[in-house]
Amino acid sequence: MSDLSLRLLGCAYDELDRAEQRVIRSIAERSPTSQSIGEADDGATRPGFGERLADRVAAVGGSWRFIIAFSCVLFVWMLINSKALDRLGLAFDPYPFIFLNLMLSMLAAVQAPVIMMSQNRQAAKDRLTEKLDYEINLRAELEIMRLHEKIDQMRIAELMDKVDALTERLDTHLKGLGTPR
Repeated sequence: MSDLSLRLLGCAYDELDRAEQRVIRSIAERSPTSQSIGEADDGATRPGFGERLADRVAAVGGSWRFIIAFSCVLFVWMLINSKALDRLGLAFDPYPFIFLNLMLSMLAAVQAPVIMMSQNRQAAKDRLTEKLDYEINLRAELEIMRLHEKIDQMRIAELMDKVDALTERLDTHLKGLGTPR
C-alpha cells in the first residue's frame, strides 16, 4: 500500500490521514469505498430517546402547521380572557395577559435548547456526510489517475509496437535493396 500511496498521492502511507488511508486500502483491496452514514458512524450518532424527542420537537416547532395552530391558540386565549370571560367576571388572565406571557417564556426557555440539541445532531450528521463525500471524491479522483496511467502505458506499448513494425519493414526494405543498414 505504501507504493500505491506514493504513486497516487506522493506521500508514504503512514503520513496520510485516516480517510486517505481508508481510500488507499480500499483501492488496494479493490473494495468499495462508499458506505452509509449508519455504517460509518459506528453507533456514535444513533439517537437515544432524548435525541429523538429533540428531533421531533424541532420538526414540529419549526413547521408552519405549528406556527398557525399556536397563533390561533394565542388569539383565542386573548379573545376569551378579554371579552367573553371578562363580562362574566371569570377572566383568569385579564389584560395584560401576565399568565400567558409566563407560559410563552417557559415554552421558549425549554424549546430553544431542545431545538439546539437537534441542530447539533444534524450538524454532526452533516460533518459525517461531508467526510464520506470527501473519501468518495478522493477515490474517484485516484481511480481516474490510475486509468490515465493505464491508458498511457497502453498507448506507449502501442507506439512501441508500431516503431518495431516500422523498423522491421525498413530492415526488410533495405535488405531488398541490398544495402546494409
